[in-house]
Amino acid sequence: MEIIPRATEKSYLEQAKRTYIFLVPLNASKQAVAEAVKAEYKVTVTDVRVLTRKGKTTKYSKGKHAYPGTTFRRDRKYAYVTLKEGDKIKVFEEDQEEDKKSGKKTDNKAEKAEKKEAKKSAKADKKSEKKGDK
Repeated sequence: MEIIPRATEKSYLEQAKRTYIFLVPLNASKQAVAEAVKAEYKVTVTDVRVLTRKGKTTKYSKGKHAYPGTTFRRDRKYAYVTLKEGDKIKVFEEDQEEDKKSGKKTDNKAEKAEKKEAKKSAKADKKSEKKGDK
């Protein structure tokens, strides 16, 4: 069974309560989710809560003169898994580390912008020197 961890603001807030949120198949039971998390992450599961979110209706049209219709997005099932005190899942910690790394990338972008401006000013100085020589 494939369980996909949800990396959202809400899931990070739930981590303080030792609860992790996963996207699971629609036919998955609580027991199956608990066993899958235990097997994949090697942690002890104390509680599993599941929630099925119904798919929203969406409108569509098959062209200018065709009769428009409605369809549904697929349903999704989420599992809120609570772990034994002291257990953690590293997948979520890695996501937070990547966020920190992306903050460093913005610093690099600022440095690159400064270098570009320095090059532009150097070119402008060279052009003004050439005009002065003529």
